Amino acid sequence: MAGSHEEKCPVCDSSDIDASIDIHNVPIYCNVLWPSREVALDASKGNIAIGYCRDCGHVFNKSFDPSLMSYTEDYENSLHYSPTFNEYAESLASRLLEKYQLNNKSIIEIGCGKGDFLSMLCSRGDNRGYGFDKSFEADRVESDTHKPVTFIQDFYGEKYADYDADLIVCRHVLEHIQYPQLFLQDIRRVIGARTDTVVYFEVPNALYTLKDMGIWDLIYEHCGYFNVNSLSRAFELAGFDVCEAGESFGGQFIYLEAKPRTSESAVDKNTETSCKQELGELAEYVTAFEGNYKAKVDKWREKLDQIQANNKRAVIWGGGSKGITFLNVLKTKQAIAHVVDLNPHKHGLFAPGTGQEVIGPDALKELHPEHVIIMNAIYKDEITGMLEELGVAAEVSCV
Repeated sequence: MAGSHEEKCPVCDSSDIDASIDIHNVPIYCNVLWPSREVALDASKGNIAIGYCRDCGHVFNKSFDPSLMSYTEDYENSLHYSPTFNEYAESLASRLLEKYQLNNKSIIEIGCGKGDFLSMLCSRGDNRGYGFDKSFEADRVESDTHKPVTFIQDFYGEKYADYDADLIVCRHVLEHIQYPQLFLQDIRRVIGARTDTVVYFEVPNALYTLKDMGIWDLIYEHCGYFNVNSLSRAFELAGFDVCEAGESFGGQFIYLEAKPRTSESAVDKNTETSCKQELGELAEYVTAFEGNYKAKVDKWREKLDQIQANNKRAVIWGGGSKGITFLNVLKTKQAIAHVVDLNPHKHGLFAPGTGQEVIGPDALKELHPEHVIIMNAIYKDEITGMLEELGVAAEVSCV
């Protein structure tokens, strides 16, 4: 509901909602960078009002306004330029191909981005692929990409029901959808009687934010934050049987594999993934989160103030969601000189809200920063290795 507060859980429809932290004036898009500093400083902003469902554990932005969102070719969130992330993606592709014997099969990816993962699945398994994404860019597909891959610059839905699929992949999309339950019901309806179809979903892990204090993942684009309980519940209620669910990528992601439920009977309440003990622990993390959030923000604000007072040059490494959130929450227009990112499609563009230019690692040889602040610790070894190769002797820290 545009411009209003959502007071029911978008997963299980419960009204038992607790309020958590409010965060004001955050960029609508973290993954849209701008062609000039002036335009970047004027980027549209919105508010986050975190709600927590006591029945299924789902966390969501009660203030989310979908009318503000429009995904176009300017949306850039590919992580495949990182060797660390690419290794993860290759391992995942290999696991899915082997587990579900995907050879000469059909694969649909919903929200395929620039097509990296779908192309990987198809080229490795001699599969046919159909990728759906409004932000897809045809000129980003390499000429030697496996030929039987078709990209459609549109949202996936019932009008594409004639596209058969042995596997439906949807990674880092569901958290962008205000009503995930309706979205999953639509997918189940499109699958219809093809009950051998496997679905693989991947989303950010809410526990990484709430428990491990990955607070820079709270962004406007993500209207929902799932844990294994709430993600499994969403699929069960939408007519799927959950085959497997768990954490991945160092606990930062959760994944779920499911098949369409063949029985018309209601979900057995004893099998719903809503363990009271786990939900109790989650509730404790939510209760403590606001205080922990403010303490972490204060810690980093103090550190940046000290860097600036000592006339030291600092950069952040990571021009995605975490980096843009870090810059805007801490209001770092002066304290941080530049944003470093491996993705060449971000270079020369500017961070929304704060206006720092995004540069490639090679630019650090001329910049000589005294501090490099890494936005995601999982990339620390990769980044410190690059800094050594570049001859950049800087103090390295992770947020």
